[in-house]
Amino acid sequence: MRGIEHYFYAPSFWQKALAIILLPISALYCGIATLKRGFAKYEDFGIPIISVGNLVIGGSGKSPFILEVAKEYSKVCIILRGYGRKSKGLKVVSVNGEILEDSNNAGDEAIMIAKALKNASVIVCENRKKAILEAKKMGVDIIFLDDGFRFNFKKLNIVLQPKLEPYFNFCIPSGGYRERKAAYKKADILIKEGVDYKREVKLVNPTKKMLLLTAIANPSRLDEYLPDVVGKIVLKDHSYFDKAKILEEYTRLEATSLLVTQKDIPKLESFGLPLSVLQLEMIISPEVKQSIRGYIANTLS
Repeated sequence: MRGIEHYFYAPSFWQKALAIILLPISALYCGIATLKRGFAKYEDFGIPIISVGNLVIGGSGKSPFILEVAKEYSKVCIILRGYGRKSKGLKVVSVNGEILEDSNNAGDEAIMIAKALKNASVIVCENRKKAILEAKKMGVDIIFLDDGFRFNFKKLNIVLQPKLEPYFNFCIPSGGYRERKAAYKKADILIKEGVDYKREVKLVNPTKKMLLLTAIANPSRLDEYLPDVVGKIVLKDHSYFDKAKILEEYTRLEATSLLVTQKDIPKLESFGLPLSVLQLEMIISPEVKQSIRGYIANTLS
C-alpha cells in the first residue's frame, strides 16, 4: 500500500492519532455533505437514470460495473465527471462508439469506456444536470451516471460496497468515507463485493519481463492478480505518464512490456511500447441485473 492507503485502510499508531486529531474537520465535512443531500432540489428528467456510486474514496469498481451492465442496452449514454482531464466543462467524448476527444480532454476512464462500449455515447461534465440534458438532446433512452449517489435526481441508486473498507467509520479526512456510513441505507440496491459481484482478471499479451505501470486508486487491489514483474511504477490516481522517466526505467530493467490496466491504456498509446494488460471483468449476480432491467422497463413505460 502507498502512504495514503495505509492511512485510510491500515493506519499506524501515529496515523490513528492524526485521524483522531482531525475529527472536528471530519465532523464538519460530514455535516456539510448531509445538509447538501438533505436540501438538494429533487429533479425528474423523465428518462431512466442508473446511478452507480460508492461511499468510500478510491476504486470500488464503478467503471467495470457500468461496462458490464450497459453493454446489454442500446441508445445508452454514460455520464462521468471526467477526473484527471486537462479540460473543463461539458465534452461529448463519443457518439455511438465514435470517439471525438482524446484522454487529455476526456480523462482516462471516459476514453476507456468509450472504446469498450460501441453501443453507447459518453459525456464528461462537472455539472451532471447539464450533462443529462445534453444526453436527452442526443436522443438516448437510458443514462448511466457514474458517481451519482449524492444527487437528488429520480434514479436507481446502486451503491457498491467493496470488501476492503476504511479502518475508521469517519468521513474525510479522519476516515475514508464521503458521507456518513449510514447513507448505505439510502441505496436502492446495495451490492457487496464477494456476494453480489466479484472481479475477474485476465492477463492479455503477457511477456517474460513485464514492468507494472499504473495510476489507479488503491493499486494494492491488483496484488492478488499480479504475475511476476521486474518492477513497479505506481502513481496516484489519474496521473499522466512521463514518457522519458518510464523509458529510462523500462530500459534499466530490460523489460519486454509494460503491464497496465485498461484504464491506463489511453495515455500510453503514443509511447510505442508493448503492452500487457490486466483485463478486469465484473461478474454481477443475475438478480441485480434483473432489478436494473425492471427499473428501466417501468420507467420507459
